[in-house]
Amino acid sequence: MAMEAQDIEALIRESFPKAKITITDLAGDGNHYAAEVIDESFKGMNRVQQQRAVYAALKGKMDGAQGELHALALTTKAPE
Repeated sequence: MAMEAQDIEALIRESFPKAKITITDLAGDGNHYAAEVIDESFKGMNRVQQQRAVYAALKGKMDGAQGELHALALTTKAPE
């Protein structure tokens, strides 16, 4: 089952309520998205730590072949 962009944003927003979040549907199929997440909490974290935090916020929606979200190109950073 495909996910909607607003569902992805809502999951991320639960963990990062003040983040600037941009979700883009890359293929129009509800399975391939790009997300940019800019949040103050990323300060002092390396990129891998930032991305792990965002993936954790997705609560298993990308897990395994039966995951609701097939692909997410993720960009994370702290605000400048």
